[in-house]
Amino acid sequence: MKPWAIYYEQEHWFRPLLAELDRRSIPHRRIDPRAHAYDPQEVESEFSLFVNRMSPSAYLRGGVQGMFFTLAFLSHLQRLEVPVINGLHAFSIEISKARQLSLLESLELSTPRSRVINHASLAADGLDGWRFPVVFKANVGGSGAGIVRFDSRDDLRRAATEGRLDFGVDHTALVQEFIPARDAQIIRVEVLGGKFLYAIKVGTPGDTFNLCPADICQRSDGLALQRTACPIDAPKTGLTVENYSPPADVVAECESIMRSAEIDVGGIEYMIDDRDGRRLYYDVNALSNFVADAVNVVGFDPFSRLVDYLERRAARSR
Repeated sequence: MKPWAIYYEQEHWFRPLLAELDRRSIPHRRIDPRAHAYDPQEVESEFSLFVNRMSPSAYLRGGVQGMFFTLAFLSHLQRLEVPVINGLHAFSIEISKARQLSLLESLELSTPRSRVINHASLAADGLDGWRFPVVFKANVGGSGAGIVRFDSRDDLRRAATEGRLDFGVDHTALVQEFIPARDAQIIRVEVLGGKFLYAIKVGTPGDTFNLCPADICQRSDGLALQRTACPIDAPKTGLTVENYSPPADVVAECESIMRSAEIDVGGIEYMIDDRDGRRLYYDVNALSNFVADAVNVVGFDPFSRLVDYLERRAARSR
């Protein structure tokens, strides 16, 4: 049997996945997207399954060269008809917050009021009737990188004039209404193979936009979590997490989002606007590093279920 390819650049997040593959003696090769090459003339791949775990926040860790390379590589694998987990379309959605919003709007799901821009001179335009504060965020992001809150239009205009707005690696950004989340909580729903896997409720201190589930260090009841999927020196973020059972319509909506995005494994985040009670979807993730110490949070090991799914996909392709 040809080996699987596990394509990733953040080693800490996927230690449990790699350990589960080793435990089951599944042949696999670990590929670093930050330093890779392929032959566009090849007619057959050396892999029986390609698991794409490339992160849009790689540029924060010196991996920006892997991001757009991955788009070309996934297109190549698609031509060779290699089974890919989170393939070209999924990754295209993953690395564009603008495309995520378009996807959500196409499904008639509510999202925060937003504008997509590509130049600082446009940052404060078109905001008549908006509710401040707003946030400015790069189109390609991850882990809350580069998100800045502005309490007034003048503050935003001043930052634009002074060159303090970070448009990120594709020079595209979003201006978006800041949503006061009810009870300072957001919901993240994980979906695997088009089906609901679990959901968590994340309590935030209100001063961070990094809601990476693998970086959360305690449950809402105060239990400290084992953070085996993160660096041992990861900062204590002040976030809390608890298991959550979302309403049936939320489960159906999240499964529909993932099917439309062709995301095999990923998470969707939403919040309840405390001003009017609306449910607003705002983030679609094709990279699921899963919540830290999942057994103590959701009651099972999602990495084990992920490998079960991978085995089924590999068997189906054979």
